[in-house]
Amino acid sequence: MKTIAEINERIRKGEAVVVTAEEMIDIVREKGIEKVAKEVDVVTTGTMGAMCSSGAFLNFGHSDPPMKLAKNVLLNDVEAYGDIAAVDVYIGAAARSGKDESYGGGHVIEDLINRKEIYVTAEGDKTDCYPKTSIETKITIDDLNQAILCNPRNGYQNYNVAVNSSDKTLYTYMGTLLPNFGNVTFSSAGQLSPLINDPYLETIGIGTRIFLGGGTGYVIGEGTQHNTEVERLNDVPVKPAATLMVKGDLKQMNSKFLKGGYVYKYGTTLYVGIGVPIPVLNERIAKFCSISNARIFANVIDYAVRHRNKPTIRKISYAELMSGKITINDEEVLVSPLSSYKKAGEIASELKNLVMQGDFLLTQAVAELPKSKFKPMKEITKEIKVRDVMTRAIVADLDSEISHISRTMIEKNVNHIAILKNDLMVGIVTSWDIARAYGLKTENLTDIMTRNVVVAGPDENIEDAAKRLEEHNISALPVVVEKRVVGIITAENISVLIRNRKI
Repeated sequence: MKTIAEINERIRKGEAVVVTAEEMIDIVREKGIEKVAKEVDVVTTGTMGAMCSSGAFLNFGHSDPPMKLAKNVLLNDVEAYGDIAAVDVYIGAAARSGKDESYGGGHVIEDLINRKEIYVTAEGDKTDCYPKTSIETKITIDDLNQAILCNPRNGYQNYNVAVNSSDKTLYTYMGTLLPNFGNVTFSSAGQLSPLINDPYLETIGIGTRIFLGGGTGYVIGEGTQHNTEVERLNDVPVKPAATLMVKGDLKQMNSKFLKGGYVYKYGTTLYVGIGVPIPVLNERIAKFCSISNARIFANVIDYAVRHRNKPTIRKISYAELMSGKITINDEEVLVSPLSSYKKAGEIASELKNLVMQGDFLLTQAVAELPKSKFKPMKEITKEIKVRDVMTRAIVADLDSEISHISRTMIEKNVNHIAILKNDLMVGIVTSWDIARAYGLKTENLTDIMTRNVVVAGPDENIEDAAKRLEEHNISALPVVVEKRVVGIITAENISVLIRNRKI
């Protein structure tokens, strides 16, 4: 057993043994957990990837005469939030320029740390103490009193692996996903990732000093969407789990480890580099810090499903992911990382050097991060299902004559009739098909009916059914359960719903 105070004393004397998480794997394999727990004092970790839930507080100081930066605050044409106090604003990494969709708040932050000029405009309401109502100026980071990187959600403990089963390309926060399982993307540093090396957050808590964007930062609390009640394998969550809320002085940082980014056809972001030094206090922590990519798993998730709960295709190890290809449905599929393992390694190495030089002492957390379960958004309106909208389907047997089908359509005032054989649907006939039959002079249903029928299920979301109508350019979907027709939903049903309930 060691304490952080004892380890810090060894760091001050230049006696601390510091290794990266990657180096730790081989050391434990060679010497064993018990010996390494005694010899190694600190394991350094690192990760660098797109962390959209990031941003910065900026304090401009007062103009003369003073004004309150209240509305239409634009930094290089990217909107910042101004209604905090008179001259404080917050610029979010995902905010976009009104003129260039590939430039956003993350790029403004990068331009600031690169000492570039930022064009600023803002408006304010006239009051006795703030008589000025507009401003236009140019500033650099050195003109600001404070520039504080403050990120609500960073450093996810593991994340989903993304694929797309649909026949259309998807543009997501997980990058471009090609149709029919055409590619795989993931975003994690695996065995180097900070929260994977401390899976139960035993050394990382409120007040933990970290490497942030090339400077010094701190964990100031759990991140938003922090989730500790998740499935684990080898102690590590297999899905998005714990997160960190972090802050640091933007003026210390550099664009090597803090970069604005654009995810094609999705939006802007900020690539954030984070490193956490983990004190090896005991054998348990030494064991956690020696986990390899072969023992870290994530869920492969189908992003073609539009619901929150997406199906898991399979579990996959990071060793297989980092090989560049994985197997899905007996086919090899190419894998692309959205985070940089190379940068993660550089962060872990740079942090290692800082600790060994005595320039980075460890901190004792003032409080543990809470245990919590992530909850989805509470929605006031009931999710509308197909069963809520569908109407009774008119059906006919396969051996029916077309003239009979035509009369039924007129009598029932419908445009679609499902065709059954032994009570199971085998096709559908529309009023257009009937008109075509008279042109063909046929009474045979099989000459005109559609056999490959696009259908819906009763428990589907109505929006998914509406999208299917549009994609296939059709006007109705039979609602089917195990080939038995239980109803029908038409474009007219959906139009009425939109008018009445504004879905």
